[in-house]
Amino acid sequence: MKNCLVVLKNKKIFSEVPAYNPCLKAFASEGLYFDKIAIVAYDNSRDIVSQLKDCRESFNCTVIMCPRSMEGALKEYLQPLYGGSFDMSGSMEGESYGVYLHFTDVADGTPLDKIAARVSQKFGKKYGKSYIKTVGAPRQEILKAVEAAKKINPALECNIYESYGDCTIEIVYSESDSKMLVDNVVRTFAVALDAYIYALEDISLAERLFQLLKLRRMKISCAESFTGGGIGQRLVEVPGISEVYFEGLNTYSNESKIARLGVKEMTIKTTGAVSDETAFEMAEGLIRQGNCDVAVATTGIAGPKSDNTKKPVGLCYIAVGLKDGVSVYKYNFSGDRKTVTETAINYALFLVYKKIK
Repeated sequence: MKNCLVVLKNKKIFSEVPAYNPCLKAFASEGLYFDKIAIVAYDNSRDIVSQLKDCRESFNCTVIMCPRSMEGALKEYLQPLYGGSFDMSGSMEGESYGVYLHFTDVADGTPLDKIAARVSQKFGKKYGKSYIKTVGAPRQEILKAVEAAKKINPALECNIYESYGDCTIEIVYSESDSKMLVDNVVRTFAVALDAYIYALEDISLAERLFQLLKLRRMKISCAESFTGGGIGQRLVEVPGISEVYFEGLNTYSNESKIARLGVKEMTIKTTGAVSDETAFEMAEGLIRQGNCDVAVATTGIAGPKSDNTKKPVGLCYIAVGLKDGVSVYKYNFSGDRKTVTETAINYALFLVYKKIK
């Protein structure tokens, strides 16, 4: 079985993130991969015709990502080419082929995961999936774990998706594989990446932390400086979070840290707002107020420029406090302002998870 992805787009519009990434991810989740990805300007009819003819001659499955405005012209050309008709979902299937339209500029089109599932079903591909969710796992260690897992089951596929330090390892295997074989693969990852794992299911970091806080019957509070309320935002996206979330303070200025958290003015004067000591006192201030069981505090330099202390962009301190003490973690993240901030948010949530696990 050979698959082709055709992307018809305005080449004058540049994006750092390829528009077809969601399609690759949806198909990979079904154990399906594209043998060819063709990007064609939607105003170049000659190239479009040439590519579509190649799809008919050389591929079993063709997915076309395009604006909705091209639907009529594509169907008019493709139906006689294949000798079939598109259904209401934008799919045309024959005994040995399938053509699927996905419109990139509408919200009511067939979702990519539905298209991938349909292709999998049509061509008799039946897969199971397992997940490993990690934060901060070095890429080399992940790849070593993948290599070890493939020695157990050479036929499995591992899809790796990383977003600001939060990594999803999606293990795709045949449904005919024995449970013992699958369990051995998952165990291989669990042992190799134990220090970085927060879940063995497809669940977000914030959701996993919510489950654990609820299980422990603990309340959490946040004091954020350079993450600007991002930790709190992640938490409140989880339904039911009010059961465990007491408050979030965006103590951005030095005056706010002093007034709202009890950070000593001398601490900021002597060590700076971005320091181990300030992060410690921020978390300690939340715990001292007695309204939460666990506190997380962040202070750092997100960039693009450093502050007047000459401390480097990306430097941050994350403090996690319980009633029996506060731990502070120092990091030097790289990247632009968004990357530094988002990575710190993920690490902060993960550190809380590890602390109360």
